[in-house]
Amino acid sequence: MPKVAKELSALEVKNLPPGSHAVGGVAGLTLEVTPTGGKTWLLRVRMGSKRREIGLGGYPSTSLAEARNKARDTREAIAKGVDPVAEKQAAKAALLAQQAALKTFEWCARTYVAERKGEWKNAKHQAQWLATLETYALRTKLRETHTLSETPIARA
Repeated sequence: MPKVAKELSALEVKNLPPGSHAVGGVAGLTLEVTPTGGKTWLLRVRMGSKRREIGLGGYPSTSLAEARNKARDTREAIAKGVDPVAEKQAAKAALLAQQAALKTFEWCARTYVAERKGEWKNAKHQAQWLATLETYALRTKLRETHTLSETPIARA
């Protein structure tokens, strides 16, 4: 018979010493406490032949009750054959791709200036670059770089 962890209360969770602690309520739900006092909720599950540790958030921003609910939902999804880790990675990749597509001209210009900072002799040169860009180039109303055409650039 598997070992069943005692259900800890919110106060007991708050006062746990550094280490890995099973908090009970949901099989595999643990709270990792670092020596510096940081606390992270983890759900240990087996998916096929792989053992996974799924992060459920930090403590206290994610309460004990929320962590238990997230753990139950995650276990239900795994029972239905869903891989929550793969879903999370796919969602993150899609978000990063979307953000990369929406880089503004202002972001590109400021990144360029920041990267060239070490090449210039003094801070005044950097300030001149920024002033020139702000005066002439950034008048394009911060449109996304992929939607800029020659017409608004020529007008600026």
